[in-house]
Amino acid sequence: MEMAGAPGRLRRLPSWLITQTAVPAGRLVGEGLGAQRARRAHYSVLAALDEFGPASQAELSRRCGIYRSDLVALVNEMCGLGWVRRAPDHDDRRRNVITITRSGEHQLRLLDELLAGIQDELLAPLSPAEREQLVRLLTRVLEHHGGG
Repeated sequence: MEMAGAPGRLRRLPSWLITQTAVPAGRLVGEGLGAQRARRAHYSVLAALDEFGPASQAELSRRCGIYRSDLVALVNEMCGLGWVRRAPDHDDRRRNVITITRSGEHQLRLLDELLAGIQDELLAPLSPAEREQLVRLLTRVLEHHGGG
């Protein structure tokens, strides 16, 4: 829905504004990642491994909010791309530990740069200080509701 054509009472609802903003944000991110033959889930897994280090598939599933069965297929795909490595856990041979590879680190840096540009495009009307404030406020709301 276009903002100018929306009733005023909708345009005053933060929930409506957040939802409407999520549409172009999702489109920009999806198109940008797609142009690099990547998806949001790839980025989530690479970012989690880079930030927290090697992890079990169950741990990655929790951290990234990806169903375990979906994560198995995703890790298979990412292993095939050379972005991650799967190996049996030395402490518990029933578990697999996923580790980011050099190629995965390189891909993550490329995706970080791409996503930074997308954030700039999405938030073009805001100053740097306003962008930081928006992130702080959205983070507080999300954390209040148990997200993040």
